[in-house]
Amino acid sequence: MVSGGPLPAKIAFVGLPGAGKSSIGRRLAGRLGLPFGDLDEAIEARLGCSVREYFERDGEPAFRDLEARTLVQLAASTELVLATGGGAVLRADNRTLLRDHFHVIYLRASPEDLMRRLRHDIKRPLLQVADPLERLRELHGQRDALYAKTAHSVVGTGRASLSRMVATIIETLERDAVPPAPGGPGLSAKG
Repeated sequence: MVSGGPLPAKIAFVGLPGAGKSSIGRRLAGRLGLPFGDLDEAIEARLGCSVREYFERDGEPAFRDLEARTLVQLAASTELVLATGGGAVLRADNRTLLRDHFHVIYLRASPEDLMRRLRHDIKRPLLQVADPLERLRELHGQRDALYAKTAHSVVGTGRASLSRMVATIIETLERDAVPPAPGGPGLSAKG
């Protein structure tokens, strides 16, 4: 059992593609006994095709509309660890929704670290360009402040192992989490 007060029952991860939102989120959800959700996977289940296919066929504005609608549905959950898509923070309404309904953690990573992780990735539509590292630098420049503004906590991912990242996030939640309202949802971390 991890010591400390109750942890939030709704946690969302934001960050650039490859920051670890899904892998860390899944592991954290298992450790806390919470359901896990991935915004892109929820969108794909709704569409019956990959995000990349939809993105290429219907364009980014249509994808962002669908992303916003799906996020509203997921925010209605009472317990959830959510991995958002890298661009979910681009819309002000999404940022407000995330901040109001979840304890938001920005998984911050340098474009160079992300490139090492994503060098063989072919699923992320925004990285299917001639120079993916330059694209990651552009995305970081465009989104870093939005992620930080949305987040209640910022955790650098660096090169830590998955289990170390989860432990760091639990420590961060114990330190940064706003206590739940009396009678509201909260939970203790499982060891």
